[in-house]
Amino acid sequence: MPIAVTGSIATDHLMVFPGRFADQLMAGRLERVSLSFLADSLDVRRGGAAANIAYGLGQLGLAPVLVGAVGSDFEPHRVLLEEQGVDTESVRVSPHLPTARFVCTTDADQNQIATFYTGAMAEARHICLAPVLARTRGLDLVLVAPNDPEAMLRHTRQCHALGLPVAADPSQQLARLDRDQVRALIDRSRMLFTNEYESVLIQERSGWTQEQILHRTGLWITTLGAAGSRLRQAGRTTVEVPAAPPRRVADPTGVGDAYRAGFLAALARGAQARDAARLGSVSAVLALETVGTQEHTLSRAELLTRLEEAYGRTAAHALSCRLVVRS
Repeated sequence: MPIAVTGSIATDHLMVFPGRFADQLMAGRLERVSLSFLADSLDVRRGGAAANIAYGLGQLGLAPVLVGAVGSDFEPHRVLLEEQGVDTESVRVSPHLPTARFVCTTDADQNQIATFYTGAMAEARHICLAPVLARTRGLDLVLVAPNDPEAMLRHTRQCHALGLPVAADPSQQLARLDRDQVRALIDRSRMLFTNEYESVLIQERSGWTQEQILHRTGLWITTLGAAGSRLRQAGRTTVEVPAAPPRRVADPTGVGDAYRAGFLAALARGAQARDAARLGSVSAVLALETVGTQEHTLSRAELLTRLEEAYGRTAAHALSCRLVVRS
């Protein structure tokens, strides 16, 4: 049965500032900031957290179901996703609003300043998962990725009512969620995804300690950037998985989404969590080496080579029998 990926679908406007943001920030003056950065380049790409993850899952041979809201300008993006095996039949098309926009500037240290325009994503709260479940005749997992906050909460409630396992990925929307909303997303989740900063923020927002969160989710996956990722479960030893080394750094946008796609694809094929984190890391680094979040192409040979280089022959062999790539 497929994985449903709910969340944002967007058009990315990616710019590069050749300097450092930190050099423009004045200590003691941060309460009144008025800055403009002259960018050297602009790339307009297809994006959105849910679309990025679905793209990665499709590249890895799965047939994910994408669930989100878009504008009438989505059609070229739909074609690309369907070519990668993504089921887009459950995407809602707004007759009035354009697809969401993500505008991001990256500096020389790979720091980013971004603004997200909601657009049609605001209508995701009107999507019901029951028809998706009926049409697909079953779902293995529903990933609740960053989206319209009301949509995230509704999808989580519906999953619990329908008996569907949930993977919570509140990410950027933590800033918009109150304590009870954060708790609702975490509680009874099969998995919880955060990055290192969010792992602290989610404790502050929920009012729960790390131990309390671990008792309300099955597996807490925390990405640590260049340090790799951390896997935690209640009553078990924490597992630290180092990152796969990049050969070059092109664009950090969407790297976390690529990690999630690799991780979930490996788990879907029966891999252990540590091996899933390794495939996630290699998927992430291949995205890091490419400008755009849905531009990298995964091949079985390249994935196995990078797995062996990063984690050794035994680790690569453990994943080889579970690795299916569309291309």
